[in-house]
Amino acid sequence: MGIVVGYLATPEGRAALDAAVDESRLRSTPVVVVASVRPDAPAEGRAATAEALDRAREELVGLGVQHEVRLLDGGDVADDLITTAEQVDAQLIVLGLRRRSPVGKLILGANAQRVLFDAPCPVLTVKPRG
Repeated sequence: MGIVVGYLATPEGRAALDAAVDESRLRSTPVVVVASVRPDAPAEGRAATAEALDRAREELVGLGVQHEVRLLDGGDVADDLITTAEQVDAQLIVLGLRRRSPVGKLILGANAQRVLFDAPCPVLTVKPRG
């Protein structure tokens, strides 16, 4: 069991990781950090994602949070999060959402929408502060 969190090195990803750590402590369960990279992604993009995951891993170690970090080559963020949640029998998936304009609020991002509808467990969405 665990808390699955979709991670990018963005304010939204930071908010999601922070919320996942909080939930992990409340539930006494590990965090599974997932980053998805398209198979055709340039080497620089893959390296930057791996580096961001290394920093997240170091932070989790420093916080004493039990964790696993996965860099997946599926390229489909929603599928990767849902599959990981199924594999670890997740209690929760945490997603960071972008702030949107009034018109944009009518439409949820495609990946977030798919996770919300297809996840095998509850989904917590968070936005960065400020």
